[in-house]
Amino acid sequence: MQLTARQFVLLAALTVAWGFNWPIMKLGVTDYPPLAFRAISLWLGLPVLAIALAATKTPFKVARRDWPELLLLAATNMFIWHACIIVAVKGLTSGRSAILGYTMPVFSAVIGAVFFSAVLTRRAWLGVMACALGVGLLLWHEFTHLSGRPEYVVLALVAAATWALGTQLLRRTRIEARTLTLSFWMTALTAVVMTLLSMGFEMPQWHMPGSATWAGILYNAVLIFGFAHAAWFFLARGLPPVASTLSVMLIPVLGVFSGAILLGEKVYWQDWTAIVLMVASIASVLWPAREGMPSPQDTGAARAEG
Repeated sequence: MQLTARQFVLLAALTVAWGFNWPIMKLGVTDYPPLAFRAISLWLGLPVLAIALAATKTPFKVARRDWPELLLLAATNMFIWHACIIVAVKGLTSGRSAILGYTMPVFSAVIGAVFFSAVLTRRAWLGVMACALGVGLLLWHEFTHLSGRPEYVVLALVAAATWALGTQLLRRTRIEARTLTLSFWMTALTAVVMTLLSMGFEMPQWHMPGSATWAGILYNAVLIFGFAHAAWFFLARGLPPVASTLSVMLIPVLGVFSGAILLGEKVYWQDWTAIVLMVASIASVLWPAREGMPSPQDTGAARAEG
């Protein structure tokens, strides 16, 4: 898998921004309704994207015929992910939320193999099994711990699986609009959805955010919705499925360590073991194939083109 210098820089910046965001989100929603936190972040991030479109002279327009597909992409890439994961962060540690959220690449690999005729090697399937074992360890801990919250684990897994489907759909979209344009409209639609959900479930809890919540909101508005999402959509459309997903699984490693350092979260042996298994799943798919052997994504692409 060959990355251009631009793709590598974007991927590195994306990893740092998203990795540190897990404890920042946890801090932001500790004393604030999670859906409202997400809605405010989205609304404030939207002008940042608009400025980026204007600065790069990227058109805002999406053809009328493409709006049904755009709604599907927004639902699978953003609506369900953001609603479920921010509620899960409220109930779990930031590190554990990060580990579960970034099972997405493994879900993506399985969905690609099952529904989109992608071919995974035996080594890649071993990586999927390693990831599944890590998730099983975390679920077991949540079910057996006195203060465990297994329902939040399920929410995080639903979020990850839906985002995985969205990533596959994004790679196959026939919408001709630029990636930055799609990011802008998906963010705008998600802001509306999160606002309506917060109005329906959290309105009695609304209050003026404190300084820690405002810091989290601004971080998310600028670095996550103003940069990271647009960068991710660009990478997801331009890289092979495995490269654009499993390569960012270093994010939960950073999420676990930053949560332990910044928030003093206790890291259990299940978390450490899950992290090791996640890294093993990365290696199983990203380790270069022997010379002359087709990579899984190359084989899948050949079949798709045939």
